[in-house]
Order: sequence, then C-alpha cells, then structure tokens
Amino acid sequence: MAPHWTLRQLRLVALAATSGSYAKAAQDMGLSPPAVTAQMKALEEDIGVPVFERVDGRLRPTAAGAELLAAQQRIALALSEAERAIAALKSPERGSVVVGVVSTAKYFAPMALAAFLRRRPEIELKLMIGNREDIVRGMISLDFDLAIMGRPPPALEAETRLIGDHPHVVIAPPHHPLLRRRKRITPADIAREALLVREPGSGTRILMERVFEEAGIMPIPIAMEIGSNETIKQAVMAGLGLSFISAHTVAAEVADGRLKVLAVEGLPVVRQWLVVRARDKRLMPAGQALMEFLAREGEGFLPQMPGGEGGRCYLPAQRL
Repeated sequence: MAPHWTLRQLRLVALAATSGSYAKAAQDMGLSPPAVTAQMKALEEDIGVPVFERVDGRLRPTAAGAELLAAQQRIALALSEAERAIAALKSPERGSVVVGVVSTAKYFAPMALAAFLRRRPEIELKLMIGNREDIVRGMISLDFDLAIMGRPPPALEAETRLIGDHPHVVIAPPHHPLLRRRKRITPADIAREALLVREPGSGTRILMERVFEEAGIMPIPIAMEIGSNETIKQAVMAGLGLSFISAHTVAAEVADGRLKVLAVEGLPVVRQWLVVRARDKRLMPAGQALMEFLAREGEGFLPQMPGGEGGRCYLPAQRL
C-alpha cells in the first residue's frame, strides 16, 4: 500500500531537522505550532516509528527521519528540474546552468564562462568552486549541471568532453640551487627538498602522490599542507620550499620570472581538462549549449606557459 505522506509533511521534516524545533518549522511554513505537531503525529502514525528524538532540547532525526530527509531532498531536486524544464519549454533560448569548477580551473574557467555569456546573455550561470572532492560530491548529488575538472572517478557514471591539456610541473623560487644543476633532476632529488602540497582530496595532491609512488618514493616527505594554490605560490616565492602544481596556475608568475619550472625527469605530467555531466543529470538546452561551447572553444582560454602552445607546458631545457 502506498504511503500517505504529503509534500508538506516532508518539507516540515526538513525544516525541523535544520532548526531543531517544530516551532521554528511552523514559523518558516506560516503554520501554527499545533498544526505542525498534528502533521508530524499523523506522519509518525503512518510510518509506525518516530521521525525525531529530542537531544539536549533539540530535535534530531531518527534513522527513519534521515530516510525521509533523503527522500525530501530527492523530491525537491526533481521538482526543481521539472520547473527548469518547463521554463525551457516555454522559452528554449533562456535557462540557467549550475557549474561546478575545481579550484585549479579558476585560472581559465571564469574567462571561458564570461565569453559564453557574451554570446548567450539570456542564460543565467551559477558558478561553484571547490576542491575535487567538493565537485565530485556535487556531481553525485546532481547539484551541478556540469563540472569543469579532470577525469571523474570511475564510480561516477558521466559523459565527458575534452577541453584541452592540463600539464603539471614542479616549481621553485628563482634562485633555488637545483636550477643551477647541469644534470637532469630526479623525483628523488625533489623528495629531499621541503615540499609544499595541497590538502588531501585535491586533484593535484592525488596526481602528485601517484607520480612519487611510481618513482618508488613512499611515503612522500611533506613539509607543509596548504589549502590553496595562491598561498602555495606565495610560499614558494618566499623560499619555503618546492611544489608540484598545475602549470596553468603559475603561468603568469613563470612568465614574469617570479617562479621557475624545474626540469624534473618524467615531467611535465599532462592530464586533461574535461567538461563533465553526470549521466543521471537531465541537461536542459542551456546546459547543452554550454557543454558544446566548452568542448569546441574552451582550449583557447587555457593559460599558456612561455614557450608552450595550446596549454601544453614546455620543459625548461627546451626554452629558446
């Protein structure tokens, strides 16, 4: 027999879980507290178990309450997508797109998105920036229409389109002793230096660990974990250490001489930038238009290192 839950009851569950109070949920819904209490009592009678328990004076969802919360979130997402789909049917040239961008891509993604909006000013873009874990989580929850990132994890069934190459290098301050070495620098040489690295979960950190592991260097000697590329660049320029980093994040600093790229064996490691859609995410015409634009023209917005072409990093020995 189908349950008799209503959308209002599920919304009240979500509000009560957030505020920890039936009274606050009643206020947010414009209902009286007795009306909310009656709704929750009817819901609990229908499912046969408590939805909330009281802990330290606040409401906390039970296991059953957590299941109802998850159901409410899925329903809210489906209704939001239906609303957007209907709006697109009424005006196919308009629409909105929510884009998740890994933090390393912020050095080119905003310019690419701005160019798209200049051609399609009627489309609304919402941009969310986070590390790889944040963006993958948003893709799994279907919060994002599209994401600009490296390759998604295999567990996430996704459609991907290539934007362009994404090289990774090791950077040093301009007067570091390794820059004066005549012979090739090895990963083992880098491991003897102070290494400044991104936080666990960062795509750059994951790739760095793979590079050192393949070179037989485990565990990796880490001098400092830093949560942003901007801070890492400043720390390297200040002489605090070396860093394995996306070449696209340091193109400007390398061009003006504030940072140097070390000629390390096996580097640069070149991955790809992709525009990604979770296969379960229904893409509206606006989102499809953006995906096609990034796949067709996104490479032109990638930063270019001095001496490089198309975003592919040079090796220092190949400089002219």
